[in-house]
Amino acid sequence: MITVPAPTGPGAFVHPALFYRDLTEYVAGVGGFVRGALAADEPVLVAVPGRRLDALRESLGAGGGAGVTWTDMTELGRNPGRILAALQEFADRHAGRAARIVGEPIWPGRSPAEVREATRHEALINTAFAGRPATVLCPYDVVGLAPAVVSDARRTHPVLIEQGRDGPSPAYTDAARVTADLDGPLPEPDGPVARLAYARGGLAEVREYAEGWARGTALAPARRSDLIMAISEAAANSLSHGGGKGTLRLWTVDGPAAGVVAEIHDDGRLADPLAGRRRPSLTSAHGGRGLWMIHQLCDLVEVRATESGFTLRLHAATP
Repeated sequence: MITVPAPTGPGAFVHPALFYRDLTEYVAGVGGFVRGALAADEPVLVAVPGRRLDALRESLGAGGGAGVTWTDMTELGRNPGRILAALQEFADRHAGRAARIVGEPIWPGRSPAEVREATRHEALINTAFAGRPATVLCPYDVVGLAPAVVSDARRTHPVLIEQGRDGPSPAYTDAARVTADLDGPLPEPDGPVARLAYARGGLAEVREYAEGWARGTALAPARRSDLIMAISEAAANSLSHGGGKGTLRLWTVDGPAAGVVAEIHDDGRLADPLAGRRRPSLTSAHGGRGLWMIHQLCDLVEVRATESGFTLRLHAATP
């Protein structure tokens, strides 16, 4: 059985990556982690792709999964920006106890954009959970994933578990450095792009322009409304925090990732890298509600915070 390092003291946080090569290693590592938590009467959340959920449940035997919160990561983590809040909320529900969480945000078949934002999530876990008594175990399929993805896992996890042995990751890097490295240029669209520059007083124009353009796409009415609301929130952030002006670009994508993309760019800065990734308090004076809503409304949110300004790319999939 593969053992996972436990927190070393009150408030200690452990964030290991488990590198596995096949289902046998997966079940041994993750299953052993879950059994250990149950034996210690610790709350357990397992958020992994659906095909892995079934294998883990079977490995625990009849009734062995009682007490485990099971979540399909392909649904929870379709937009990687939603994952962190769910993990924190689970830990919050069990305040005073050492929560154990399995989170597999990256699996073979993820798009490059999804992998990049999921890697950002992995780096930010270390900031968000600092000082909390919890262990978040993150499995990585080292056979099915690209070598660059595995290399990034070494940078975002302080502890590695490989071939049954655990130890510190020599490549572990501060979250701020990792997120800065992820803020590389976004690829330009392949096809036609609609563009609108806006400034203070122009929020209604942004909504009308986006709504008129979106009617010509394959988005269902409900998803179209979601995207327009997300665009409105992003543009409102530009007017309040991004220098009072911005640029909206819109285009469609064909192929396996078919959908609609809206990009909002302004002169703002992202003061809090966790903004939008944790549920804001209703009484919070620090904002963040707009970005939170955007993450809930979109299938993927790409974030770029650079010297040239702040960019959000909002994706809405079409059937």
